[in-house]
Amino acid sequence: MLFRLKKMVPGFAKKILRPVHNILANKYSSELEFWKSRHREDNGKFNNSFYKDMMLAIANESNEEFINNKIIADFGCGPRGSLVWANSAKLRLGIDVLVDRYADEFKQDIISHNTLYIKSTEKCIPIPNNYVDIVFSINAMDHVDNFSAMCAEILRILKIGGFLYCSFNLGEPKSATEPQKLSESIIHTNLLNKMKIHEYRITNKGPQGNIYKPFYKNELSYNSNKEGFLWLKASKL
Repeated sequence: MLFRLKKMVPGFAKKILRPVHNILANKYSSELEFWKSRHREDNGKFNNSFYKDMMLAIANESNEEFINNKIIADFGCGPRGSLVWANSAKLRLGIDVLVDRYADEFKQDIISHNTLYIKSTEKCIPIPNNYVDIVFSINAMDHVDNFSAMCAEILRILKIGGFLYCSFNLGEPKSATEPQKLSESIIHTNLLNKMKIHEYRITNKGPQGNIYKPFYKNELSYNSNKEGFLWLKASKL
């Protein structure tokens, strides 16, 4: 993803491209450092035991029967093994712009996850049209540089009638690693107006250390002036 400024590129073009290169380099380096710190906190092997309960909660399912013999993907998966729990799936796909870096840094973790990791770009997920039955995405869509392009790509790889289960972070200030400040209107304009909404749960953040508590306690209350979350279940029309 990090492109090089080749010698053959004219000087004026380099001046234009270099700031973009530096922004992406800083963004991806920061994200990789985040995962390195989590790897150290997990004593050299990623803990992924919590993903099952979280993903079932986002899907509002009590067990994993809904993924039986399905091709499932996690967009913005990171290197932690978010789909390790999904044993009944036909195929597990982890999609991320830093897959090659994860493979270099966390090889033993990556190869133990029984997941096919696929490197995407900020504009393209290299998966065929109408291929995936289920896409999960947790706190990833505000990390992309081109929100509309990635929404279009997620829709493209989903089968007709396929499901998206997503947790969106709402109202968070833009940062180097999270260049999108998402709102309900942005999500509707770029994604949901092309989907059938089955569940739409929205709330402000819970207390520090238990930010998803309102969902688990079913105590949802949302003020758009504060940071929050949207948990979504929608299917491709």
